[in-house]
Amino acid sequence: MCMPGTALSRYINIYTDFAFKKVFGTEANKDLLISFLNQLMGLTGDSEITDVTYLNPEQLGDNINERRAVYDVYCSTGNGEHFIVEMQKAKQDHFKDRALYYSSFAIREQGTKGSIMKPWDYKLMPVYVVGILNFVMEEEDEEVITRVTLKDDRNREFNKNLQFIFIEMPKFTKEETELETFLDKWLYVIKNISRLDDKPQALTEGIFKKLFDVAEISQFSKLDRAEYDESLKVFWDFSNVLSTAERKGRAEGERDEKLRSAKNLKALGVDVETISKAIGLTKEEIESL
Repeated sequence: MCMPGTALSRYINIYTDFAFKKVFGTEANKDLLISFLNQLMGLTGDSEITDVTYLNPEQLGDNINERRAVYDVYCSTGNGEHFIVEMQKAKQDHFKDRALYYSSFAIREQGTKGSIMKPWDYKLMPVYVVGILNFVMEEEDEEVITRVTLKDDRNREFNKNLQFIFIEMPKFTKEETELETFLDKWLYVIKNISRLDDKPQALTEGIFKKLFDVAEISQFSKLDRAEYDESLKVFWDFSNVLSTAERKGRAEGERDEKLRSAKNLKALGVDVETISKAIGLTKEEIESL
């Protein structure tokens, strides 16, 4: 395996904006999106998605002062269902509120003015928000996929026309030999493709041959390669900022704990020199407490 997201990688890093949209957001590769959604939704036979139409990913407010939403991938199926597919690189405050807000555009745009003779009856087509998360949303839960629907206080379905599906990729830890389902294989590829030297033997389905052909960096045009390199640089910078913040947070947390311990020991009458040796703070720091 290659190191992920390096110049030596044979295949693209799907966590980058360019790669994600190339794989899932282009007309030429919509069969990849269709395959992934069918596996994620558990659709088979007559219920399978057979085609999608890409919609405008930029959703504007009613006026210039209102906030907008820009989706990574936004499409509708032949049955009129709407799918918002997002790659989320890092956890943020009010993440669930953000997902709800983004879904509101896809719901609201279905409204029609109607007419006196035939007013709009508020019938909505389903909206599915799919979040592929490169972070852990729920620490205490081991489930990789969380599905959210609208239910009442007796667990009865209130309305099936808005559903959220969150995939917490850090929780998906299966190796190639452990892949059991078609969906397992898709998640394995999304997470690991930039580390791979070749298509794994376990991925026997034909759709994966196309995916690996699409993802091979050496086959890119000069323009695509330049755009991918820029997207990869943004991804590296973003990852480095997160790592730095996490290290700083841990260091500050450790220091705060040391200060609390030193203060407690000082209150118990332990001498400053002993506290300094035990805790690792300077005498000046301890005396100032």
